[in-house]
Amino acid sequence: MAGLIKKNYPDCKIYFLGRTYTKDIVGLSGHVDEFINYDDIEKLDPKAQTQFLKKFNADIFLHVFPKIKIADLAKDAKIPLRVGTTNRLYHWFTCNKLIKLSRKNSPLHESQLNFKLLSFLNIETNYELKEIHRFYGFTHIPQLEEKYNVLIERNKFNLILHPKSKGSAKEWGLVNFEKLINLLPKDKFNVFISGTEQDGKSMKDFLIKNKQVIDLTGKLTLQQFIAFINMCDGLVAASTGPLHIAAALNKKAIGLFSLKRPIHPGRWMPLGKDAHVLVFDENCEKCAKKLDCDCITKIKPQQIVDLLEQKL
Repeated sequence: MAGLIKKNYPDCKIYFLGRTYTKDIVGLSGHVDEFINYDDIEKLDPKAQTQFLKKFNADIFLHVFPKIKIADLAKDAKIPLRVGTTNRLYHWFTCNKLIKLSRKNSPLHESQLNFKLLSFLNIETNYELKEIHRFYGFTHIPQLEEKYNVLIERNKFNLILHPKSKGSAKEWGLVNFEKLINLLPKDKFNVFISGTEQDGKSMKDFLIKNKQVIDLTGKLTLQQFIAFINMCDGLVAASTGPLHIAAALNKKAIGLFSLKRPIHPGRWMPLGKDAHVLVFDENCEKCAKKLDCDCITKIKPQQIVDLLEQKL
């Protein structure tokens, strides 16, 4: 969204209000001029919160991820134009520009829906998915520390496998990841396993059993993980943050998805020059009925190998 705004209004200043865990991601984009940490704002008393927001002299406040407390805050700070959606009742009382937008049953991707929020600017907001990666603007990539850089093998395809999702997505399963590891030719692939420290503990037996891979779980800060992804060639994961980061960095990003709404790839597929999506059955009846379904676990590991070897 910041990239699309800058395309049409290159001289504007964009502030991104987010929580601490988003700061390093937002910092990658050259389109965002300044990050405002909402976690810091929450520590202030209500009056101080209002004064803090006022000091930015913002002309427009755009509610992308709606939150009633933030909507009240933007109104109290008397930001001239406050933009929200008609579907949030509190936006009728806190915003003075309402966009008719429903995400629940829309066939559009999340990024396309977000673009629709910019229609009040009277700019083109209808973009095909293949075009959207041009707006990331990831130009501030951190430098990878040498102790991690030495793990990269220049004569091989450096591949990150990210098995866990912290509950944000249906998972493919460790059994499948082990099958994938065994199928990958060792002379062609240098394989890493990524995740949080807690992920590493939950995968302890899996990591011990698969000693041919390099365990990165819990070892990198988010900034260094981003830098590491940037130095690798590809990443395989379910619908998780690392998948979308890899896609945005134009790596070979292979996303493993369930078709169940609202977690289906039509809404959340990774977007990038070399991003791919795999599902087991495009006509899965259980997913169509929004029933619990494990069809993602039936995606064949060989399909991933075939996709990866297209680049070799």
